Amino acid sequence: METSESLGYLKGLIDGLDLDSNKKETKVFKAIIDVLENLTEDMEDMTEGLELVGEQIDAVDEDLADLEEFVYDDDDCDCGCCDDDDEEYEVECPTCHEKIMVDMDTIEEGKFECPNCGEVLEFDVEFDDDDECDCDCCDHDHE
Repeated sequence: METSESLGYLKGLIDGLDLDSNKKETKVFKAIIDVLENLTEDMEDMTEGLELVGEQIDAVDEDLADLEEFVYDDDDCDCGCCDDDDEEYEVECPTCHEKIMVDMDTIEEGKFECPNCGEVLEFDVEFDDDDECDCDCCDHDHE
């Protein structure tokens, strides 16, 4: 039963008692009912307010999701400049011939130790710094 329904039921019970309206006890019951009515109205107002705030938060959340997709989404870039730095590359160790996955950060460091045999693998990779990115998706040079 909803609070407002419970309050209506309580008012009906008190009215059904057919109490003398001049007695102190009757005045106390009526005052308690008035306070309960005020609390019920306040609670309903707060519930409506919370529902409105929830709707506004949902709208802001949707707007933020759209903004994040616009700012961080690199799927539309065909130039290759926005490729994920977490991309891994397969390298074969010349000593043990095991295939090892390494990321771009490891390659840029120039060397690392093979986890299988301990051989130090060195990379000599050159990046063309003069090649600027012409796409609209970023404002940096190609790496």
